[in-house]
Amino acid sequence: MTRKERPDRNRNFASFIDERRQQLLSRRRFLLRGIGAGAGLYAFNLFAGEAPTQSVKAGKAEDARSTAGVVWNEHVLQTLSTVQNHLFPRGADSPGADDINALAYLQSALEDPALVEDTQFIHNGVGWLDDLSATTYQKTFLQLDDDKREALLRTIAKSSAGENWLSTLLLYIFEALLTDPVYGGNPDGIGWAWLEHTPGFPHPPPDKIYTKLG
Repeated sequence: MTRKERPDRNRNFASFIDERRQQLLSRRRFLLRGIGAGAGLYAFNLFAGEAPTQSVKAGKAEDARSTAGVVWNEHVLQTLSTVQNHLFPRGADSPGADDINALAYLQSALEDPALVEDTQFIHNGVGWLDDLSATTYQKTFLQLDDDKREALLRTIAKSSAGENWLSTLLLYIFEALLTDPVYGGNPDGIGWAWLEHTPGFPHPPPDKIYTKLG
């Protein structure tokens, strides 16, 4: 799960991300529609086709925000941040998920109504992850040490739905790494500097980002 080498700077990241997004969307539709949400959830959990536990959904009102009908309470956000940092940890000379504002970028990106499927899939995945963690270790994912988190993530990666969930999170991490800072990720171009990438000019001003263009 950890990153060992710097990505190839000559790779066309924009094309890669767009192609990967389309693959993930196609696979997710197959998993959650073609064979049914229950079957996809069973593949993720590897032990039961049940809904996420109510405890994961609970949270203080002041800590929660709602997007596309789901509640991003503090527990959900902390879990997603922890998974992001496990998938993309900070290195001695490389930024990690926190450094590129991966969580804030994810929340901002998922405000797009066109990404409602991603929103629900990512949010529900936290509950499924905690259910598996509770069954395996009698603890939530946040209560595990790094070795147990690694083992649990490798376990869900063996299922199609679990691999899809992790791949989706990685996709948004790469977007946060490479996006123009105006979109909330890659603050001060930290990702570009690490990849020794020179972005195109001019950069979009806040009132000309794609979500504000008709």
